[in-house]
Amino acid sequence: MANLKAAFDKAVADSKNLPEKPDNMTLLKIYALYKQASAGDVDGKRPGFTDMVGRAKWDAWNTIKGKSTDEAMQEYVDLIESLK
Repeated sequence: MANLKAAFDKAVADSKNLPEKPDNMTLLKIYALYKQASAGDVDGKRPGFTDMVGRAKWDAWNTIKGKSTDEAMQEYVDLIESLK
């Protein structure tokens, strides 16, 4: 677990220095995996129609509801590594 947490923390830092900005779908996946790994399942109400960015983020996070923290961390690390 400690190794995975360290790898996750490094991937979070690396995500800020990617060679090029990922497309929006990839950014949403990065966001969703980060939130699932750090906060668990999405809670609260889905943002309204006028908050399109918030709604897209909520939807992306909600699609991976139930994924374990370790799974989300590992997928986040793998995704960031693939974008380097």
